[in-house]
Amino acid sequence: MNITVPASEFYIPTFDDVTEARDRIAPYVHRTPVLTSTFFDDLTGASLFFKCENFQKAGAFKARGASNAVFGLDEEKAGKGVATHSSGNHGLSLSYAAGRRGIPATVVMPRTAPDAKKDAVRGYGGIVRECEPSTAAREAMLEEVVAETGADFVHPYNDHRVIAGQGTCSLELHEEVGPLAAVVAPIGGGGMISGTSIAMSNVAPETKIYAAEPKNADDAYRSFHAGHIIEDDAPQTIADGLKVSLRPRTWHFVSTHVSDVLLATEAEIIDAMYLTWQRMKIVIEPSSAVALATIIKNPELFKDKRVGVIVTGGNVDLKNLPWM
Repeated sequence: MNITVPASEFYIPTFDDVTEARDRIAPYVHRTPVLTSTFFDDLTGASLFFKCENFQKAGAFKARGASNAVFGLDEEKAGKGVATHSSGNHGLSLSYAAGRRGIPATVVMPRTAPDAKKDAVRGYGGIVRECEPSTAAREAMLEEVVAETGADFVHPYNDHRVIAGQGTCSLELHEEVGPLAAVVAPIGGGGMISGTSIAMSNVAPETKIYAAEPKNADDAYRSFHAGHIIEDDAPQTIADGLKVSLRPRTWHFVSTHVSDVLLATEAEIIDAMYLTWQRMKIVIEPSSAVALATIIKNPELFKDKRVGVIVTGGNVDLKNLPWM
């Protein structure tokens, strides 16, 4: 299915929105550390700076956008709660933020989502409504939830509040390590890439932005090269957080600011994840490993350059690791 919707029909968040989000969410999220690795520098020929959102509240960068949306609601809207559809990290992050504000959260999740992420949503006080594993099924059930509850729909990525919140991640990265030749971040729906685009185009416009995507869910890659959004309704990849497709707001940033979309195979994603666990001694999830996998695969792009790597999350089902 192809979608062509002019970005002008939607509010496009700005750098002011990102800086306002930084102040709004500061009490509720971590300023996560930036780690380096001699092993990965030697392997890739680059100087890599890992922005570790696996140490973020709720275990993922999505706590930033979710908190910005929740704490930006007025009291009347907040009283009806929030709702979303999510394969995991956005849903558990929204549940976390809603819990901090004391309002209800309902999360529509595909039945195939990792049990660890469903349990995390419930652990933060969210209500899980399961659906079939397709974008259409998610959206249909979400409409039912909003009609029943009147909850504010916080889209996982096609939401200006969410995008602005995600932009605070790369803003912190720049403040921590200074100028970078490139930043590489995973892409599914494009919320993180969009936020990164806003931040870097304002504080370091010379920095190239690369989106990293599973080859098995390459709709952003195909969209980028076709010049319009191409949807893939239910791709199969171990990177469960990257199965969703671009939307008009995020497509605006991908088509305007991204230098290229790089692909990694399932084996390459698993290898990068394993090496990160082994060498850096940190827990990252498959979706997070895609960025590193594409850097390892494309050394000619990054050799002798300072490169930021957004490690998007660390919510893993420890009983079902891909190399077990």
